Amino acid sequence: MKEGANILEEMNDRSREVFRRVVESYLASGDPVGSRTLTRSMNEQVSAATIRNVMQDLEHMGLLGSPHISAGRVPTQMGLRMFVDGLLEVRDLDVQDRQKIDETLNANAHHVGGLLDRVSTALSGVTRGASLVLAPKREAPIKHVEFVSLAQDRALVVLVFADGNVENRLFTPPAGQTPSSMREAANFLNSLIEGKTLSDLSTAIRHEILVRRQEIDGLARDLVESGMAVWEDEGERHERLIVRGRSNLLQAEGGEEDLERIRTLFDDLERKRDIADFLDLTEQGDGVRIFIGSENKLFSLSGSSLVVSPYMNADRKIIGAVGVIGPTRLNYGRIVPIVDYTAQLVGKLMSDRS
Repeated sequence: MKEGANILEEMNDRSREVFRRVVESYLASGDPVGSRTLTRSMNEQVSAATIRNVMQDLEHMGLLGSPHISAGRVPTQMGLRMFVDGLLEVRDLDVQDRQKIDETLNANAHHVGGLLDRVSTALSGVTRGASLVLAPKREAPIKHVEFVSLAQDRALVVLVFADGNVENRLFTPPAGQTPSSMREAANFLNSLIEGKTLSDLSTAIRHEILVRRQEIDGLARDLVESGMAVWEDEGERHERLIVRGRSNLLQAEGGEEDLERIRTLFDDLERKRDIADFLDLTEQGDGVRIFIGSENKLFSLSGSSLVVSPYMNADRKIIGAVGVIGPTRLNYGRIVPIVDYTAQLVGKLMSDRS
């Protein structure tokens, strides 16, 4: 933020210190900061009147604001942005935080989904915010497909991948299915697999159904098309965005206005909107990025902040992301190294599995 950097350079030492202390105090407590409080903590001996004048100047610059009728000040979104870009002191990763993340990730995981679910849970627990983990699209070839009847109106499509992962997806089969039609549907699909990924297989299925329409029984054909619809939908979107720790956001907020913003955020998360955009946020470069309030285009209506970092596979290709979302009053200095470390660790684990 070039403009913010210029403003910081133009400030004198006293203004910069007042600004920094207001922001740090607000991030720590969430409360407006008054001149008398600052007077007691300043490095130099100055009067409360002098501090008030400085705070008024910072307010005129758009960096501080006065909530309601309070005599204290809080940073504006512009002020928070400038603080994060120019004055934020990022801590070293706390040893206990590192251990909690390591313990979770070192647990045995039979499939990637289970691993990333634990990552998300650990991240929300350590940061006391809501965690977001974007899982990579499954690109492993399929080894075997099977249909399993559970009831008249329920069935499973079982996908066995070449990397050893198994996914069971529940769906409602077309009426009238029989054990023989399920076997025929599975045999038809398995004859097409030949190392194809889900997306490759979908294209091949459509072509083969057209070409071999007379060869495959109508019931089996309907079952294939139903199963394809299930894995196309879930393979692209379902559970790709893992969200944990929503309750932490409710505990962090107080007023009715704050709660309404959190409800809006919950609605966004439930709909898992713009998942592709979530990954796009990270693709301008390696490392952690911070989006504050309305800068956060995914959740801008809720006035939340997002700290996010991509993770990469062995080929240094971005395949997913991890992040923490919460009120703009996040402890950025602590959360940035946690997100950074988690993203690097997940990337290493993904690379080791490939």
